[in-house]
Amino acid sequence: MQAISDDKVVAARKVDVSHARVLRLALPMMLAFATTPLLGIVDTAIIGRLGEAALVGGVATAGIVFDFVFWTLGFLRMGTAGLTAQAVGAGNVEEQRATLVRALVLSTSLGFALIAAQAFIGFAAFQLIDASDAVTEAARAYFEIRIWSAPITLSGYATFGAIIGRGRSDLGLVTQVVINLFNIVLNVVFVVVLGWGVRGSAIGTVLAETAGLALNFAILRGLAGPVFGVTWARVFHSRRFRRMLTLNRDIMIRTALLMFVSAFFLRRGARMDDATLAANAALMNLAMALVALVDGFGAAAEQMCGQSYGARDAEGFRRSAWLCCCWSLASAAVITVLAWLLGGWYVEAVTPTPDARAIAMAFLPCAAALPLLGALAFAFDGVFIGAGWAHDMRNTMLVATLVYLGLALALEPFGNAGLWAAQLIFYVARGAGQMRLYPRRFAETFPEAQSFAATPTASASRA
Repeated sequence: MQAISDDKVVAARKVDVSHARVLRLALPMMLAFATTPLLGIVDTAIIGRLGEAALVGGVATAGIVFDFVFWTLGFLRMGTAGLTAQAVGAGNVEEQRATLVRALVLSTSLGFALIAAQAFIGFAAFQLIDASDAVTEAARAYFEIRIWSAPITLSGYATFGAIIGRGRSDLGLVTQVVINLFNIVLNVVFVVVLGWGVRGSAIGTVLAETAGLALNFAILRGLAGPVFGVTWARVFHSRRFRRMLTLNRDIMIRTALLMFVSAFFLRRGARMDDATLAANAALMNLAMALVALVDGFGAAAEQMCGQSYGARDAEGFRRSAWLCCCWSLASAAVITVLAWLLGGWYVEAVTPTPDARAIAMAFLPCAAALPLLGALAFAFDGVFIGAGWAHDMRNTMLVATLVYLGLALALEPFGNAGLWAAQLIFYVARGAGQMRLYPRRFAETFPEAQSFAATPTASASRA
């Protein structure tokens, strides 16, 4: 079997695909994703020791702004991981390095663009949040320092993607732990010991992210030699560079649509009453934390399917997709049951009033079910990114979003129950759309494979 890969004819290779490898890749990513919100949580917790509510609110508000901006640009991790995995599967070391350098060119460019646009971003964000003057002042102090870390943060995404694209999720977890430990130590020193307040918290976070980026570079050098050992002609090869931009554009649109759905959900809840808004916000925070755990299997699919794609290993690709989907569903089922049984403690701890608590308890089963109903979507996201089918992922997300909006409006008379029903069906629609497209895309990508085995379920007997 022969395939064209990176302008060279390479023989098809076999990729290691097994239950053990899925778990070896997914479990560190589950922990890494679970630590992602800790930067903002640590900043807020340490500022809270100063005893001023406005400062806490300011850091939390600025954290929301950065979560929104940086999460939108999360394609730098996913796209880099998928393309790197393809190059690893093809055994093309030069293209692995070129993929990273292209991602760094894009990440630093976007980072400096954010710095240049900081006045507009800050004005628009704080106008929309519309907090008190004291909170806004504290948020601006934090924002005006941390925005300068944008090139570092985004380059961290790119290097993190390059690490996990090489199948080293364990090292990816190490970098996340180091960033969080540095953040805790530096925030304590700058805020509590030196008394620098909100600005000290921002400086600590910037330095922690800088340490994480430096560690990523050190890891990559240890894994593959000189990080920049590639010619600029290779980096700026028009077809490859355009492919990277197109892939990242589609992932960004998909992410923007996901964020729109979340914002729409919370805004519709806010139109009901404050208690419903508080309950829905608490439950969505819980659901997103649970989703981050299940998404570890999506990250495993990025790596395994990407490597199988690059190696032209049709059987490995099919089996990778099947195993990651099965493990995603199985883990989501366990997480859903645990969340249903134990979520009451969370609700009691975070909901501010008895009314909000009652609403949250009533809809806790919906939040608990979300990871299970979205498990296929999360796994297929990884499959599609690994194969470079991001335009299909984008299109299925668009269709699911339209379905969601139609249902949310049609079910409006049912109040919060209708809103949650639309949210859950949205996640089901995402996975169903990708599952429907998968056989066709597989057949187009691997025409040499047997057509009867084009679906993940066809590999059940071999898994």
